[in-house]
Amino acid sequence: MNIRELSVQPREALGKGAIGRLRRQGLVPAILYGGGSAPVTLAVTPADVQRTLQGHGAGGVLVNLRLPGDGEPRAAVVRELQWDPVRDTLIHIDFQAVRMDEEITVEVPIHVVGEAAGVKEQSGVLAVLMRTVEVSCLPSLIPERIDVDVSTLRIHDVATIANLQLPEGVRVTMPASQPVATVAPPMAEEVVATAAAPAAEPEVVTERKPKEEEEAAPKGKEEPKGREEGKAKK
Repeated sequence: MNIRELSVQPREALGKGAIGRLRRQGLVPAILYGGGSAPVTLAVTPADVQRTLQGHGAGGVLVNLRLPGDGEPRAAVVRELQWDPVRDTLIHIDFQAVRMDEEITVEVPIHVVGEAAGVKEQSGVLAVLMRTVEVSCLPSLIPERIDVDVSTLRIHDVATIANLQLPEGVRVTMPASQPVATVAPPMAEEVVATAAAPAAEPEVVTERKPKEEEEAAPKGKEEPKGREEGKAKK
């Protein structure tokens, strides 16, 4: 992996008010931590970040941070990028200092290669279940992306972590059986299958139960008690 250069400047003012003023000046607050040193607060221009990362919105990119007055750049990885959910603008960056001779764990994008046979020949739908994968390696070996070939997948076939094409010196920290991509049946087939399923027939009541008949039968009028007694005397 090529180490990218990124110019940053130290930031002394802290607090919400200072960060707000910094953003109004067109700068993004950042922090560098790790490496056995105290955290360093920084500021960087969004244009420099965009040019350096080139669309790597998930982080995991190795950079050389150049601070004014430093003789040598500081090697670091972009650990986290925070975005404004409404404006979709970068609002903060976390850098982690690294040693080039020690392995680190980072998230790397997964790149799908090929057209699945289940899509091309069976009109299926490719479903990508993972967009990034966690790997461990030396900082200099962090890959730009990791490929997964889906060209042999047919409907209901699954590509797993074990199918990822890993560069030498890079190992995945996740279970080998974890699904990465699959081919689902076409939507039209699912709709037809649902429509063809027999609907449950409504229950038809044809006979009234004895208890219901007794409750529904009209009750005769009872004669007054006195009239019945008169009849008995005669």
